[in-house]
Amino acid sequence: MAKVLVTVRLTAPATLEGAMRRLGLTEDEVDTGYGLVPVDPGRNLYVLRVTEEAGRRVGDSDAGAADGGPYSDPPIEPYGPPR
Repeated sequence: MAKVLVTVRLTAPATLEGAMRRLGLTEDEVDTGYGLVPVDPGRNLYVLRVTEEAGRRVGDSDAGAADGGPYSDPPIEPYGPPR
């Protein structure tokens, strides 16, 4: 299943569990191996990798839980033959 990225603002100390609770996400919807990645911790901004369905749900939520997204998360691969 494809994954997308969503951003969330969390107060310190920010945790993956806290982000999941705030967004109403289950472990099946979150890439726990990716974890909670600080984008700008000084501004309390973090990113999570979630399923497409979960990304649409939290991104469209009127509750304002997510700060942005969903954003695509394409694989990064080399272009052309190796040199």
